[in-house]
Amino acid sequence: MDQNFSRGDVAKEFGIKTDTLRKAIYDGRLHESSGAAQQPTTKSARDVKDAMAADDHMGTACTRPEERTLASFGMSDGVPVVFEPCIDVPNGGVLCALPALLLNGLLDGCDQLLGRLKGYYRTAHILLLVAYMALCRIKTTEQIRGYSPGELGNLLGLDRVPEVRCLRYKMGQLSKDDCAGAWAAHLSKRWLQDDPDASGTLYIDGHVRVYHGNLTKPPKRFVSRDRLCLRGTTDYWVNDAIGRPFFVVEKVVDPGMLKTLKEDIVPRLLKDVPDQPSQQKLDSNPHLCRFILVFDLEGYSPGFMKEMWQKHRIGCVTYKKFTGKDKDWPLETFRNIDVKMPDGELVIMRLAEQGSQIGSGSKKIWVREVRKLTDSGHQTSLISTAYDLPHDDLAARMFSRWCQENFFRYMMRHYAIDLIAEYGADDFPDTEQVVNPARRELERTRNSLNGKLKNRRAKFVSQGLHSEPEKDTKEYKKWEKEKAELLEEIELFECQLDEVKRQIKETPKHISFGELEDKDKFQRLRPGRKQLIDTVRMVAYRAETAMASLLRNKTVDTAAARQLLIDLFSTEADILPDKDKKILRVRIHGASRPTANRSLDKLLTHLNESEVIYPGTDMRMCYELGVKKG
Repeated sequence: MDQNFSRGDVAKEFGIKTDTLRKAIYDGRLHESSGAAQQPTTKSARDVKDAMAADDHMGTACTRPEERTLASFGMSDGVPVVFEPCIDVPNGGVLCALPALLLNGLLDGCDQLLGRLKGYYRTAHILLLVAYMALCRIKTTEQIRGYSPGELGNLLGLDRVPEVRCLRYKMGQLSKDDCAGAWAAHLSKRWLQDDPDASGTLYIDGHVRVYHGNLTKPPKRFVSRDRLCLRGTTDYWVNDAIGRPFFVVEKVVDPGMLKTLKEDIVPRLLKDVPDQPSQQKLDSNPHLCRFILVFDLEGYSPGFMKEMWQKHRIGCVTYKKFTGKDKDWPLETFRNIDVKMPDGELVIMRLAEQGSQIGSGSKKIWVREVRKLTDSGHQTSLISTAYDLPHDDLAARMFSRWCQENFFRYMMRHYAIDLIAEYGADDFPDTEQVVNPARRELERTRNSLNGKLKNRRAKFVSQGLHSEPEKDTKEYKKWEKEKAELLEEIELFECQLDEVKRQIKETPKHISFGELEDKDKFQRLRPGRKQLIDTVRMVAYRAETAMASLLRNKTVDTAAARQLLIDLFSTEADILPDKDKKILRVRIHGASRPTANRSLDKLLTHLNESEVIYPGTDMRMCYELGVKKG
């Protein structure tokens, strides 16, 4: 035992039970070496040890049999975190993300809001594992089979990570009874309150998660990136100006952005957005707003913008619709202005502003219209009811909306937000309002009749434009017959079109789900594990964004900083705990380029200043960059 052999190896060597050895150690009759005196193990040695555990019928890398046995009998409420010195741990660089993960609330409220776990693994173990998987680009739970369970366990202070089926079960336990939704709401409120400046301007956009399975048939909707109508679910994301997500609203039956804003997003923001002006301040300043919503043309509506301002004093910024009839503004009205974008970049824009009236009748409203003149001479127009901001600020906020598009693209590529995390479907509530299939079919028929009628009328008119053949000739009789047939078809289509229009007026546009015929009904894909994983992915993305901001400088832009982090998370590292000094030292293996090493060295300095304690231990994280040592 002085030579740092494990209890299992000692018991096997002398042919005694591990319980006998454990009791002797606890009674003080035997001495067990402290962790500080242990020599770090190599990856080859750990592979042999993990394989020996499988030979003992406990399972690959199950090198803590006593604690697993106690957990299996319900005598242990989660195993403690114990790090052992080891070198060349694959993906060890992901431990550098721990301070940022904890800062963004990965473990905040998880014990109170998520479902309770029993057995060997604790809630913190599962959430940290899922976060590490996201940062290491392990996109599904099935892909974890391609990694050594013992090596991943070294990142958590465990002997091994749970097997795929166990991991699925644990995530299901954590997310049952909408616990994942409650935890996600808790984190979104915290993120809003932690950064009041960022939560003052919120970006809303929809993202369609296409479903290709056969389990159910969700309604079709238009997917702009594919330019097709496909079956799927629409998620409405709420982000800040640099793309960091706050929360997402899932809509199996998509009522549109405006209705989602009114019923789901705005009421939640009114409760959660911090530092909103008091009613007294709003009354004293008629141009002051609570916060600002930025969205694309899907949310364009004069009536909505008027309602948001008059009812809630919420400012809206969007692009102007129906600009084809607008005249170009004189070029002399545009001025070159240095516009500071939300990420700190300075951009020169040629801008002009004037008041504009949009809408009609009771929906009519005066808005601020700001136009940007491009190099090609095109004038891009935006409108806003944020009356108290300079027009260059409005331009900066509107033209930085591409950050949310980049967020969707990045999350699809690196974090697989569109993948299904749970197989199964639940019944849809009968009271939910859906589009009436009968109305939709009538509208298709109307559109078809309109097309046929337009075609026949065009042919009828073209015949009248040509010279009329001489009478009493074969050509004249043929011409007269075709004209009569066209006129007959036109009258028939007009009659059918009037009947279809009458039926459309009598057919409701929406009906309850329970009124649908069985052939039109569908089920909702289970949201439990998906919501839990997406929330952890949001934490991981926000952590990665925070770390990228520390790496960014004059020579390293955001894309290069993110690539540095991706390489860092897949880099091997040495894990060297010092139990006497209560330090968990993580030595990161050097990068391939000196410039990358210099950037990483500065990052590790920032991480060490945070003095983070590893969850479940009293050990402070200490990072250093160096070559691997045997």
